[in-house]
Amino acid sequence: MSVKGILIPIGGNEDKGIETSEIYHLEFIQEGILSRVVKESGGKDASIIIIPTASSIPEEVGENYLQAFGKLGCTNLHVMDIRERAQSEDPENIRRMKEADCVMFSGGNQSNITREIGGTSLHKIMLERYENERFVIAGTSAGAMCMSKEMITGGGIKEAFTKGATGMGKGMSFIPDLIIDSHFIRRGRFGRLAEAVAKFPNIIGIGLAEDTGLIIKNGTFEVVGSGMVIVFNARKAKHNNRKSVPKGSPMSLTNLKTHILANGDRFNIKKKKVRVSPLGISVTDAQSL
Repeated sequence: MSVKGILIPIGGNEDKGIETSEIYHLEFIQEGILSRVVKESGGKDASIIIIPTASSIPEEVGENYLQAFGKLGCTNLHVMDIRERAQSEDPENIRRMKEADCVMFSGGNQSNITREIGGTSLHKIMLERYENERFVIAGTSAGAMCMSKEMITGGGIKEAFTKGATGMGKGMSFIPDLIIDSHFIRRGRFGRLAEAVAKFPNIIGIGLAEDTGLIIKNGTFEVVGSGMVIVFNARKAKHNNRKSVPKGSPMSLTNLKTHILANGDRFNIKKKKVRVSPLGISVTDAQSL
């Protein structure tokens, strides 16, 4: 089935135009990721729902996004702060979701999103609209990680790439072909994403740097933002001992194909094919992965 909607996972700390260096940030936000979210949603008149469910400070986070989208000229904004599962069945919230052009999930704890929204009527409406309409689902940090079917729930740096160090759970299943991690470079999350793809070798691992995102549509993603995206492909791993070693033991994984992509680069998710645009050179096809 061809999905008609658009996913925009963001690695965290996307520029919202509200930091101290106001001149720089007001210029940057107009060319940044949130600007692209607005464009893909239909422009400044788009109806955008902000869901800070993942956050422990939802009021502050919701207000930050109202300000950020407001700087881009958006006025049709609504914060839907869902703290209990019953709110995902509320008729007013369901009505708003049916009429929205875009939903934006904040950062925080991705398990909060799946616990309070996953499997509810609100979730089903998002899935149906994403599959059948030009409906945008965006999310930063936890809001990006929850988009996958197999979702990373946690994992520390000290235990990196030891069996069981990476917590996994069921996500919102907007895209089953990817496992998404955020704050990937700054928080040193190479090991936990590597274990995730060792456990699910047929799923592509995506590590998003901060202020970096993907525009996923028509089976392809485009990199946007100021940082990099790390792609892990373990489909053709020659050695993967995750199943044979005991929990807590170091693992080994060979022939893990890795790509580093930046702004403007593209990746065909189904064909596992990269399209890069080097400086001064037109976009070219790389070999199939």
